[in-house]
Amino acid sequence: MTEPRPGIAGRLSQMIQLPTVSAELDERGMEPFDGFVELIAELYPRVHEALVLERHTDLGLLFHWAGDGSADGGPLVLMAHYDVVPVDESDAWTHPPFAGVIADGRVHGRGALDDKGPLIVVLEAVENLLAEGFVPPRDVYLSFGGNEETYGRAAEEIARVLRGRGVVPWLVVDEGGAVVDAPLPFVPGRAAMIGVGEKGVMTVTLTARGDGGHASAPPALTAVRRVARAVDRLGPTTFRPRPSRAIGRMLTALAGQTPGMRGRLLRLLGAAPIVTAQIFAALGGEPAALVRTTVAPTMQSGGTAANVLPSQASATVNLRIALGETTQRTVLRLRRRIADPLVTVRVVEASEPSPESATDNAPFALLADALSVSHPGVPAVPYVMMAATDSRHFHRFAPAVYRFAPLDMSNAQRASIHGVDENVEIAALERGERFHRALLQRLG
Repeated sequence: MTEPRPGIAGRLSQMIQLPTVSAELDERGMEPFDGFVELIAELYPRVHEALVLERHTDLGLLFHWAGDGSADGGPLVLMAHYDVVPVDESDAWTHPPFAGVIADGRVHGRGALDDKGPLIVVLEAVENLLAEGFVPPRDVYLSFGGNEETYGRAAEEIARVLRGRGVVPWLVVDEGGAVVDAPLPFVPGRAAMIGVGEKGVMTVTLTARGDGGHASAPPALTAVRRVARAVDRLGPTTFRPRPSRAIGRMLTALAGQTPGMRGRLLRLLGAAPIVTAQIFAALGGEPAALVRTTVAPTMQSGGTAANVLPSQASATVNLRIALGETTQRTVLRLRRRIADPLVTVRVVEASEPSPESATDNAPFALLADALSVSHPGVPAVPYVMMAATDSRHFHRFAPAVYRFAPLDMSNAQRASIHGVDENVEIAALERGERFHRALLQRLG
C-alpha cells in the first residue's frame, strides 16, 4: 500500500533539509544534489512516470511533457533552480536554516523563496494535472538547474541543447518578480511584478602592482592605494541613467490602480522616459538600479603582513548592466573613469542585458489570465529584473521570456532572500500551484 503524500508544506520542508549550496559543492560534495533528485522522484511519481527526464551536466534536469499538438507554436518552458546560497553561521536565524521548520503557517529555511518554493509549485501543478488525466495542448519542458547561484552552467547547457534541436519556446517563465504590496512607495494595493527584461551581469577585477618593501617608508602611491583610488572613482554616477520601455510600461500599468494626482503623475512619468530615468537615478537605491548600470565593489585583497608593502593589490567589482547597454561599452566606461593605465581591468565573467519581451502578446496575456485564477484582482505589471536568472540563457533565441514567481512576498520576505529568516507562507504556495495549473490548462 502506497504511503499518503505529505502536504505541500511537508514536501517543501524535505527539500529545504537538503543543503544544496552550489557555492560549497567542493566541501559538501554531490550528495545533497543527488538526494534532491531522488527526493522529487519519490514525491512526484506521476511526473517521473509520464515525463521524460534528461540530465544535462551533473546538475541540470530537463523534463519533457509531450502535448497533444492542438496548439500552434513552440513549447512552454517552466524554469526554476534547486541550489541555494550559503548561510553565514554568525547570523541569528529564528529557525535553523536547513531544518525546514513549519510554524505559524509558514515554511522556514534557506531556499523557501529562492528558489525551491517556486520550483515546488510547478511540480505540484503538473503532478495534480497528471492525476486528472490532463494532456497539455502544446509540449511543456520543466528546466531545473542546480547551479544558478554560481552562474548557471546547467541551464546554459539545457538552453544550448534545446536550441540545437530547433526548439523555439513559445513562452519561458523563470523566477524573478512576485506578488507584492505597494510596488512603489506611493502606489497602493498589490501587483504581480513580471520581469520583461533583466540586466546584464559582469564581474571584473582591478589589479595594480607597486614596489614592495617595508611599511616604514611607503611611496606616495602604493598598489593598495592605487586600487583603492580606482574603486573610489567608480561611484554611483559612473553610468548615466538610461530610460527603458519597460519602466514606462510599468508606470503606465501602475497608474491604472493609483487614484488622484499620484495616478496622473505616474501617467506623465510613463510618457516621459528621459525625465523618469533622471528622477529614479536621483532617488537612489532600487529606483536608481532600475535605470542605470550599478557598480558594487565586493572584495579586496593584497598584502601578507601588517608591516609589509604588497607588490600587488586587487579588488573585485560586480556590475549589473542596464538594458540597452553592452558589456563592451561597459568595460570602456570603467577604464575611462579609472583613468589609470597602471590599473588592469580584467573581465572575469559577463552576460549581456536581455532584450525586452512584449506585453501586448498572447504569452503575456496568458500570464495575466492565470493570475486572475490564483490572485483575482491583482494586475500583471511589467518591470526590469535587476538580478540575474537562468532564463538569460534563453532570451537569445526565445522571443517571450518572463521572470515571475507566483508567490506573495512581503518586503520583509523579499529582504530575507540571500539573507536571514527566509520563509514562505503555505497559503502562498497553494496559490502558486493554482497559478501554474491555470497556466497549463489555458495553454491552448
